[in-house]
Amino acid sequence: METTRHFVATVYVVHDGETALHEHDKLDMWLPPGGHIDRDELPHIAARREVTEELGLEPDLVAPQGDLSSATAESIPQPQHFLLEDINVHDGEVGHQHVDFIFYGELESREIDPSDGEAPPEAWEWFSPADLEQASDRLPSDVVEIGKRAIEAVDER
Repeated sequence: METTRHFVATVYVVHDGETALHEHDKLDMWLPPGGHIDRDELPHIAARREVTEELGLEPDLVAPQGDLSSATAESIPQPQHFLLEDINVHDGEVGHQHVDFIFYGELESREIDPSDGEAPPEAWEWFSPADLEQASDRLPSDVVEIGKRAIEAVDER
C-alpha cells in the first residue's frame, strides 16, 4: 500500500530562553506551532505563516541561506531539521506521513493573539530547557531535544 505524505513546516519559537508548546487536539501530543505547506508556498513562508496564525506573532527565523543563485535558481532559508513523521498510527499501520521542515525562530514578545479558530493563548505553555527535561514523560523525545537546541541556537545569536 502506498504511503501518503504531506509537507509541513514547524517552528520552535523562542523568547527569553523558553520555547512555546501546546497540546495538539488532533494529534494528542505537545507540539510547537506548525502546519501544512500550501501548494504554492515555500517552506520558510509557511513556517512564518503558521506562527502568525497560531500565535499572532512574527518570528525571526534562524535559518541559514546559501549564496547560490542563477537566472533560474536561488537559495532559500534552510530548516534546521528535516523529519519524516508517522501520523495516525493504529495497530502498527501508518495512516500517512509528514515531511517536516523544522525551523527555529525568535519572538520579540509572548503576547499571544491567535487567529480565529486557533488554540487560545492559555493553551500555550513556555518551556525552558529544564522544563523540557522535567516534562519528558508527556512530551515526545524529539520535541524535547529540538526545543533545547532551538533555545540554545537563539540564545547564541
